[in-house]
Amino acid sequence: MTKPEIRSPLSDSFLSALKQIVSAKGIITEQREILPYITEQRGRFVGETSCVVKPGTTDEVASIVKLCADNNIAIVPQGGNTGLVSGGIPFAEDKAIILNLSRMNEIRNLDPINNTMTVEAGCILQTIQEHAANNDRLFPLSLGAEGTCEIGGNIASNAGGINVIRYGNTRALVLGLEIVTPTGEIWDGLRALRKDNTGYDLKQLYIGSEGTLGVITAAVLKLFPSPKEQQTAFLALNSLDDALPLLNMAQSMIGDALTSFELIPRIGIDFSLKHGHGVIDPIEGEYEWYILMEASAGTNNSALPDLFDSYMEKAFEEEWVVDGVLAQSKAQSDSFWLIRENVTLCQKPEGGSIKHDIAVPVSSIPTFITRANAAVEKLIPGIRPHPFGHVGDGNIHYNLSQPIGMDKQEYLDRWEEVNRVVHDIVIDLKGSISAEHGVGRVKIDENAHYKSSIEIKLMQQIKRSFDPQNIMNPGKLIPR
Repeated sequence: MTKPEIRSPLSDSFLSALKQIVSAKGIITEQREILPYITEQRGRFVGETSCVVKPGTTDEVASIVKLCADNNIAIVPQGGNTGLVSGGIPFAEDKAIILNLSRMNEIRNLDPINNTMTVEAGCILQTIQEHAANNDRLFPLSLGAEGTCEIGGNIASNAGGINVIRYGNTRALVLGLEIVTPTGEIWDGLRALRKDNTGYDLKQLYIGSEGTLGVITAAVLKLFPSPKEQQTAFLALNSLDDALPLLNMAQSMIGDALTSFELIPRIGIDFSLKHGHGVIDPIEGEYEWYILMEASAGTNNSALPDLFDSYMEKAFEEEWVVDGVLAQSKAQSDSFWLIRENVTLCQKPEGGSIKHDIAVPVSSIPTFITRANAAVEKLIPGIRPHPFGHVGDGNIHYNLSQPIGMDKQEYLDRWEEVNRVVHDIVIDLKGSISAEHGVGRVKIDENAHYKSSIEIKLMQQIKRSFDPQNIMNPGKLIPR
């Protein structure tokens, strides 16, 4: 680094200069008001900062960053603070300010012919989805926090969600970015182009960088025609191993129309029925594993219903599916997805939950779950594995509820021990310890443990090149 990382407390003159940029209304210094900005969503961590600054324009962001660079003050960019790895939370040793982008929530442009939308970083994901829908377009990024998460954070963490199998991660949905660099310069890379071979694709470095290279202030997003027909099915599997041939057949018979293929365990349905509101078990009888799948077509009177009927018939014929329901209305389809939503929400009332966001090759999913279940049950007898998620792209949320009757804190104190057992299996299967949640602070040591030294070195070189003062989200993603 060209300057030492020793940070000084914020001075009165620095705070005064901030107020000149954003006015007093754009700064929060009262600790009671700061608390929601420094508290991790699950309540595992509470950070520390003296100041939250909320700019309203890109020029204000640039002025704030330049002021911080001149004073060697660290910056933690933040959106809706819905992340699960504490990537948007400052900690005491950082002596950082929070740069919250929520006020920058303008939709600057929607071009239905080019199928693009230009939005500011603070736009709520659901607002973007709705604005696209109102113009007969689809923005396909969809995840549980979409009512509160912001697109800047989605881009900075390369968010995934339920539609990756067809549309890809956020990385595949961004055509251009507007960036404020660590020196306070503005890069206008808001190009609505699908082809541009004029140099390095710089935007890809910022996507998934978790705010360590610069501040994302706006983006050009890729849109698609709105689907006109959808088919949704809830299927009970004969065994976990049958999920893969079922997926393979769906991709062969239904093709690119397949948008989601989600694995749900019986324990997830039981938790949802016990703790959720309005949840209905769609299938009589209880089975160990289920698949929630959906496909869509861009035209009315498409061949999709016939394709789906043929697919379901073949699935039963092969005995991969033992029971199943095809949604007959949007309301019934929504009831299926309500179960999927509650699979995540309804773990909390069951006590402590040690969570993993892993990816393995799709072909290794049954092997991973079988091996991991055996390993954690040996480590903590009575532990309740709760694997669910995106079979179609190899991403499983491998969450583990505490044994019934075990003390919650005693269980959570074994978080890192359990992580290591699970992640060792993931790496043995050539997988990733973070599929879509990122690294942040929570997984930084674990990431450094598993990645090769050359990979860590290359990332550190990029970081030093972009941010030699290390003022952008220090202590996140990349080891100090």
